Amino acid sequence: MRIGIFSDTYFPQINGVGTSIRTLAQGLEAQGHRVYIFTPWDPNSSEDESEYIFRVPSMPFLFAKNFRTALLCPPHLLRKIKDLQLDIIHTQTEFSLGFLGKFVATTQGIPLVHTYHTMYEDYVHYIGGGYLFTQEMSRDYSKLFCNATTAIITPTQKTEDLLLSYGVDKPISIIPTGINTKRFQRENYAPEEILALRQSYGLEADTPVVLSLGRVAKEKSIDVVMESMPKLLEQLPTAKMVVVGDGPERENLEALANTLGIAEHVIFTGAKPWDEIGKYYQLGDVFCSASTSETQGLTFAEAMAAGVPVVAQKDPCIETIIQHEETGLLFEDEMELSSMLYSLLSDAKKQSDFSKRGMEAMKNLSAEAFCSNVAEVYTHVLENTEDVVHIVAPALPLVMGAKAAIRITKLPKKIVVRSYHRTKKMAEHFPYFRKKDASDS
Repeated sequence: MRIGIFSDTYFPQINGVGTSIRTLAQGLEAQGHRVYIFTPWDPNSSEDESEYIFRVPSMPFLFAKNFRTALLCPPHLLRKIKDLQLDIIHTQTEFSLGFLGKFVATTQGIPLVHTYHTMYEDYVHYIGGGYLFTQEMSRDYSKLFCNATTAIITPTQKTEDLLLSYGVDKPISIIPTGINTKRFQRENYAPEEILALRQSYGLEADTPVVLSLGRVAKEKSIDVVMESMPKLLEQLPTAKMVVVGDGPERENLEALANTLGIAEHVIFTGAKPWDEIGKYYQLGDVFCSASTSETQGLTFAEAMAAGVPVVAQKDPCIETIIQHEETGLLFEDEMELSSMLYSLLSDAKKQSDFSKRGMEAMKNLSAEAFCSNVAEVYTHVLENTEDVVHIVAPALPLVMGAKAAIRITKLPKKIVVRSYHRTKKMAEHFPYFRKKDASDS
């Protein structure tokens, strides 16, 4: 198959969506498929990146400086996309590049699969403090986007339930994003290399370290972990908290550390290259996160694959990854956090037991299974299409600005494409699809 992946975020930006796309692209290529990635131009992107990655002119996103939004799609790129003769378009985000993917799917009659990665109602604070774009608007927007696709992929049951509550009526497949567990394994790094990395941040071999790794943003609730540190330090005075990553909340967290009187116990490393992330997990004796905004929580899985015990806020998205007191610890009340951290950091055997069970559990979350399941979605969508002469979704302008992207315009009179919809055969025989009444788009 020839697959076009459209996403508003990709490397060199470090986040779960980019990681998922790279894992998927590499896995599909290994299976013999050809994958093309379309994403905004980034000033930090490598000059020698793959010829199958196409960059669309972009500008910084007004409300989040670390992200970019695509501008006008050049005509030569549209011609190039047409010449590629794509079999499937797979959108990974719902904004500028997501709409470009929709436009191409609509005008070229290509089935459109979409992965819903992000719970936007937890992110509306980035746009005018949640007043310009409300939670209700985010739900309506997600419903509009998803219902104009052929099929949906979600990483967890939590995300599927969310979309169903919005009124999404397209077939949904639950496929957890797989990870390449080998690249996180502790055996990849010599003890001397890990010690040298620790010492570069003023940490000794026996310094107890609480690790936070990922985008430093409000919805990640890093402040909750930081606020547990003063009580932990009463019991374990040498403990440190290491925050690997960068983002809009860093200054606020640095100020919070000063307010709590623990600034000398909190280390911010800044963002690190994706290829080195496996080594940075080895800084931690415990990985801790209080985020409940995840749709799957890849960092939890990566930490476990790296042999680092996990302490996390209880949330449906990680219930299939972490079993309390078995492969990690889950807290419901923030007052429990410091005692949980102490129980792990002060007990070497407990750390070792959680580490071994966590690594064993992550063997089932393989990248190979993830890519095979997504390829199966593609195959079933292609085998269950019908030639119909009406529009799947309204054609959209090529200008990827807010007004053009959000407002659906009148349909051109002469566009005739295919409409793809779920059939009884797909409902009965495709194991990942949830059964609902079949209906035309």
